[in-house]
Amino acid sequence: MKYSIIAFCIAIGLTTACTQSNTSDGAGKTIYDVVFRENLAGTYEKWKTADNSYGYYYTFTDRGRGPEYKEEISLNGQNFITSQTVNGVNYLKVSIDESFLSDNATATSKNLMGTSTSDFDGGQLYFRYDGSPAVYEVLAQLLLKAETGKVALYPEGEAELTKKIPLQLSNGESVELLVINGLDLDPTYVWMMGDQMVGKIAGNLHIVRKDLSDLRLEMKKLQGEIEDESLIEVAKNLTHSFDEAVIQNVNVFTKKGALLENQDVFVEGKTIKAIVAAGKKAADKDATLIDGAGKTLMPGMFDMHTHNDKFRGLLYLAGGVTSVRDMANNKQLKSLAAQFDDNEILGPHIVAYCGIIDGSGPYANQRNVVETLEEGLAEIQDYKNLGYQQIKLYSSIRPEWVTPLTEKAHELGMRVSGHIPAYMTATQAINQGYNEIQHVNMLFLNFLSDTIDTRTPLRFTMPAQHGADLDLSSREYLDFVNLLLEKDILVDPTAAIFENMLMAQSGELSPTYQTVANRFPIIDQRSFYTGGLSKEGEQVARYKASFEKMLAVIFDLFQKGVPIVPGTDGLPGFLYHRELELYVKSGIPAAEVLKLATIKSAEITGVSESVGSIEVGKQADLILIDGNPLADISDVRKVEWTMKGGSLYYAQELYNSVGVKHFK
Repeated sequence: MKYSIIAFCIAIGLTTACTQSNTSDGAGKTIYDVVFRENLAGTYEKWKTADNSYGYYYTFTDRGRGPEYKEEISLNGQNFITSQTVNGVNYLKVSIDESFLSDNATATSKNLMGTSTSDFDGGQLYFRYDGSPAVYEVLAQLLLKAETGKVALYPEGEAELTKKIPLQLSNGESVELLVINGLDLDPTYVWMMGDQMVGKIAGNLHIVRKDLSDLRLEMKKLQGEIEDESLIEVAKNLTHSFDEAVIQNVNVFTKKGALLENQDVFVEGKTIKAIVAAGKKAADKDATLIDGAGKTLMPGMFDMHTHNDKFRGLLYLAGGVTSVRDMANNKQLKSLAAQFDDNEILGPHIVAYCGIIDGSGPYANQRNVVETLEEGLAEIQDYKNLGYQQIKLYSSIRPEWVTPLTEKAHELGMRVSGHIPAYMTATQAINQGYNEIQHVNMLFLNFLSDTIDTRTPLRFTMPAQHGADLDLSSREYLDFVNLLLEKDILVDPTAAIFENMLMAQSGELSPTYQTVANRFPIIDQRSFYTGGLSKEGEQVARYKASFEKMLAVIFDLFQKGVPIVPGTDGLPGFLYHRELELYVKSGIPAAEVLKLATIKSAEITGVSESVGSIEVGKQADLILIDGNPLADISDVRKVEWTMKGGSLYYAQELYNSVGVKHFK
């Protein structure tokens, strides 16, 4: 009976009223469940306040973080926003007070960029900086009506409806899945029933109308199949095959960190066959010839801290990263790795797998949460059986579990790394079996207290406020460095994410993305202005000094022989380039940084016999750079193409496919 009522409503154009009658809370509200990492984490509500005016409430929680917004929107007769207010806090709990108001000639907007007024004709959609999912529904409605399938955005940009896929759910409900490009690196998927949004599924964050919540996993599966089809098509279109290739007259980066100038490099299939002085060996007549004059040929680089998904793999290739460590994911990761290796979906080699374990509690990671030590020990065995080489312990692990968990992992020949659990120090974790520490903030917490609840944002704000005070000549610090050396502890700093957290200020372009921001779609561009951790007054200078001390520690560790690895834990490719720039900024010579990015990372991950350097007989995982990164580390951003697994990928084509401009 319910289906027949909704079908009738769609047929006569009364979708809003009818769906509210079936999904409301009795007060005229339409309610959506917000699911994050397969846990019910919040709610999204909408209701009508007047003709063409609506109210919204949206919130979800993620380990002490998460947004909470109250929003109001008014529309004109063509369904464009004429006024909007957004109040609340964003994901990092920074206060938000945003508004938009227009008439037939001008529009005034107030957001993290400040207040501005400009000409406005009423035919552009204001796309808020922060807020609820409401704008996606408004956009979807406009796109469905647009003859061109496109909608201009205000103050800039354009969204395009590239696919409208009719589907029927198992309960008989007819829906449409809209695929929208132009907003983000990934396509935006919006589930519609008539002109009403019933769901928005993006990665781990799922927003589904409450009456359809039982069908959420079905919707996720249907969307996943459509996503896969699209990605497979992209791989087919952007992969360039060759049997033989010769990169001519190129400067070759060696495993010793020098340049071997004016070389011809011969590749057959997946293998480097010869490296000779330019012109000394004739190329076969059918070989693909590539001019490398004035350019640098490097081994494909390693990002040592990633969390892979099917969408962002091509960004690694575009950025010159051909191998990665995955530092926590779902247990189906190896199937994705096989798709990457088989070139079914574009992506790097995943050369190391790290299983994650966290304890229960309000700040649990929500991936592989265990209630007891016994469950944790069983999870380690399960990961071993799946072929994982490493275990990552997270912040909610009980301190008394650390020793037995690390002992179990070591018995199985697995390394242990991670965050330092709440109410522990790095020194304690190392003495109880850690082999590696993720994130430079975890090192700084070692010198503050073992009473800090590092499950909360205190793990960021305490090092930000007090990190500047760390004395690198103090006995406490020197003893800690000696412990790192004695125990051969690997450090994975992820410096670039802390630059953004500590240095970026709301409304100003983050230094982390300064050189690349204008190359991105609108939502990504705006994310570069959000400002990281909330900071004001003396905190601005304080946080800056603390980040500078983080760089000083990274350089000091390198000088003293503590192994460090470049990893991002964020935006593929672009954030990696910034990580390398920051290492050079800290004082590490560019040649040594490039060795960390290539041969050193290959050695650490156990694959240096096949990749990590340009040598005859090794795998031809190569990148061509239009410049010399030994002279200017920022030239690593100028990747022209990447070679992996016997295929060639042009960076410009890869970037264009996700709406990113190439460096040229």
